Parts: sequence; structure tokens; C-alpha cells
Amino acid sequence: MLIPIIVRIDGTDYRGELNDSETAAAVAAALPLQGAASRWGDEYYWSIGIDADTADDARATFGVGELGYWPPGDAFCIFFGQTPASSGDEPVMASAGNPIGWITDDVTALRGTAGGASIEVRRA
Repeated sequence: MLIPIIVRIDGTDYRGELNDSETAAAVAAALPLQGAASRWGDEYYWSIGIDADTADDARATFGVGELGYWPPGDAFCIFFGQTPASSGDEPVMASAGNPIGWITDDVTALRGTAGGASIEVRRA
């Protein structure tokens, strides 16, 4: 079952959904989440303290607006464009991570922001 969420980035709300994976369920159980995110290219990420293993469907390439969990850093990731690991237009993690959902609103405006961000993820 998909779980509707709101992702607030520096005061702006974006609608999204967590998928029905085990990792997304662990994230949902930990909501609300807040953090000061770091930026890696056009990706925000921060440690969320859930300690999930790499899933069978883990991958490095994500879509713009997709949400991921990166097990080595225990990190919630929001992709809105190219990362330093990208060779094309798609965001690429440093190593494989778990897909956990997506933001359904347009996130491309985040590309013009500088540095990290204050982020909150909560149930819609």
C-alpha cells in the first residue's frame, strides 16, 4: 500500500508517496523525520537512523523526483537532477540504494538552490 507523504524543503511542501517496500515501511514507521540535508550535485541526503539492509531491488540509477535510501550512510535521498556519479541526465547514487518512493510534484526548481536544506518528511 502506498503511503502519502509531505516533504517540506526549506519551507516549501512537496507531495509524495512511499512505496510498499520493507525499507519504505521502516521509513514510514519512523515518521516524522527532520534533518539538515547535505547536497551532492542535485541530490539532498541526510542520515535518518533506521538501519535498513540493501534490498533485492537496490540500484544506483534513480529518476528525477524519486526517493531512495542509501544503506552505507543510513541516508534518505531526494533526487532532483544529476549527481557527480551521473554520466547522463539521470541521478546516480554513489553505490546501490533502495528505491522507497517519489515526490509527485515538480522538484526541478530545487536545482537552483544552493547548499543544503532543512527537510521534514511527514504523513500527508
